[in-house]
Parts: sequence; C-alpha cells; structure tokens
Amino acid sequence: MGLSKGIVNKFKTSFENRCYQLIIGAYNSALTKNTIKLDWDENDITAELHNYINDNPMRIKYKISTNVEQHLPKNNTNKRKGFAAKFPRIDLRMNTFSSSCEYKYYFEAKNLKENGYALKRRYINTGINSFLSKKYENGSLVGYLIKGNLDLSIDGINSLLRKDKRNTEVLKPKFFKFHNNYYESEHKEIGILKHLFFDFTNNL
Repeated sequence: MGLSKGIVNKFKTSFENRCYQLIIGAYNSALTKNTIKLDWDENDITAELHNYINDNPMRIKYKISTNVEQHLPKNNTNKRKGFAAKFPRIDLRMNTFSSSCEYKYYFEAKNLKENGYALKRRYINTGINSFLSKKYENGSLVGYLIKGNLDLSIDGINSLLRKDKRNTEVLKPKFFKFHNNYYESEHKEIGILKHLFFDFTNNL
C-alpha cells in the first residue's frame, strides 16, 4: 500500500527545507571562513559551497547526497555519439530516499553585479526561463552577488522583467525563517519560483 498524498507532500516539504538549510549553512560557513573570491565564476562558488555541504554532519543525519553539475537526461534523446554532452546540466543536486521513493531538489546558480546588465539578463534568460520551459524542474535559483548592492541588483532584474512586459513575474521579498534574502516570483507556466540571494560583497 502506497503512502498517502498528504504524507508524501509533508516529506517533500521537509526534504526541501533541509536542502535550504544545507546550502544556506554552506553560505554562512563561507562567509565566516572568508573563502569566496569575488573574481570567481559561479561554478567555482558552487563547488566551494558544495564542499561545506558535504562536510556538514547534518547532511548525514538528513540522509542527503549531493553532487555538482548534474546532467538532466531526456528520455526522447536521439542517442548518437556525443549525445550525453548535449544534456542540460544544473549546478547542484540534492537527493534522498524514503521507503520506495526517491526525491530530488536542484539549485541553479547565477553570478550577479549591481551594474552588470548582462548578468541580470542572463539570470532571466538562462535562469528563470529555464524553469519556465521545464528545462529545469523542482528547484530554486540562487543569485551570487559579487559586486554592488543586492537590493539594486534585484531591482535591476525586475526592471528587465517589466521591460519584457512580464510585470506579474517580478521577484518579491518573502519571509523565510532560514534566510533573509529570499524572494518568490509567480509564473503562469509553473506557479511559484523561489530565489535565494547570497551576498559575498563584504567577504573581502
């Protein structure tokens, strides 16, 4: 007999919250130990955060495994030589098992600068839009601020969305008990998309 839908949803919510706690804990550890360099690529930052996640004893307690640069294979792929290299990849995956079910949660990361138009446009085009197109599913976006002011950077993302006539999709701050810089955006394609922002600009 399978688990009831209510129990499954409760487990998935608990798992998602634990994923947030692990990545936010990694961010706080990186700030404390001053290990992130502001000239790093986003993949460098994600790899460093992943080290802290792996070393966190709570990860073992939660029975969560992780890896970076996770391939997202598609079932309808024409499997000719080189097909695997064409799979989309997402920056960070976490997964766990419960009874006979496996649950996965993903984070896609993007570097941001207050005056970095191209980075803010990329946050939309290859971040938000990748979730809307279902290229990425069951996950959140993480913005790594490496220069400037966070509020103004998010305002810049919202200005671009409004310029694209996507006023209803702007990022809005929400209360989140695990992290102050948490936002949500609403989209007709997928509903709510969640956004975490990690400010590294004081980590000099």
